[in-house]
Amino acid sequence: MGGARLKAWCLSVLVLLAASAPPGANGEANGEYQVKAAFLFHFSQFVEWPPEAFKDQSTPLTYCTIGEDPFEGALEVIVKGKSVGNHALQVQHLKGREQVAGCHILFIGAGEKKHLLEDLSSTAGRSVLTVGETEHFAQQGGVIGFLIENDKVRFEINVQTAGKAKLKISSRLLLLAKSVIGSET
Repeated sequence: MGGARLKAWCLSVLVLLAASAPPGANGEANGEYQVKAAFLFHFSQFVEWPPEAFKDQSTPLTYCTIGEDPFEGALEVIVKGKSVGNHALQVQHLKGREQVAGCHILFIGAGEKKHLLEDLSSTAGRSVLTVGETEHFAQQGGVIGFLIENDKVRFEINVQTAGKAKLKISSRLLLLAKSVIGSET
């Protein structure tokens, strides 16, 4: 399968997986956030954290949101009962930046735009996959930035920021990104 065909096929599979996300716990999360929640789950399958990111092999992989929770329970429904490797998945909703110490994936919603640089700096020196939805999130130092293009959820990846966080992103996920920032290709 050629590079372009492989990329199209992989994107189709990821989009289908994301689109098949179950509704939120109370059925109220809008479609965009159901798709984003599904993407967040699938991102965890294509990222490798260093061993020191976990206290031990049974430590849960923790998704955190900061600010208002736009997922309205959809993220909890998607990760419930699932694991990545030996790590069960769990979700925490943070009230403050100082609580990011136990997070492996930090979602920073659009409502945090005024505090974006503070939110990102709170993860400095930690192996945290930062995912956001503000414009130019990945260019501003986040790892994965969501964007809406032709009414579809897409994403871009900043591999330099991922490297600084000691995260290894699968080439399969990089193929699916709309753009990869900081790559030498």
